[in-house]
Amino acid sequence: MKCVTCAHLDSKVVESRDIGDSSSIRRRRQCLGCGYRFTTYERVEVPYLMVTKKDGSQELFDRSKLLGGLHKAIQKRPVDTGQLEELVDDVERSVHECGETEIASSRVGEMVMERLMKLDEVAYVRFASVYRSFTDAANFEAELERLKASTSGTL
Repeated sequence: MKCVTCAHLDSKVVESRDIGDSSSIRRRRQCLGCGYRFTTYERVEVPYLMVTKKDGSQELFDRSKLLGGLHKAIQKRPVDTGQLEELVDDVERSVHECGETEIASSRVGEMVMERLMKLDEVAYVRFASVYRSFTDAANFEAELERLKASTSGTL
């Protein structure tokens, strides 16, 4: 594994941990060149999954693209990367368990928002505002009302 600071090619594993349901392993590594410590994740490769976007085009499911959007949503929130990894693992597992080779991006987005709402409500509203393309304050208000209703169990 190449070091992110000095590009040395050798590192040693300092610690390994299963994540979630043991489908991923988190490894703490130390560079044998400069001593820098960094984290890597190892997971089982799953079959290709095509995502059909709103405009009808298709692209491969990209977990890093999903994580990127979630990182923006949790900015300055008390949510760590491990929690996001678990959320994306859960979504990815659910998608693959349905047995389909194609899924609508809207379904993936709904699965993400369902889990994000339980994790952090502010991050949920941020993600929903981009995902649902909010155009004005009324959209935010409507989503906040929906959130209030769902957290009180009346949705």
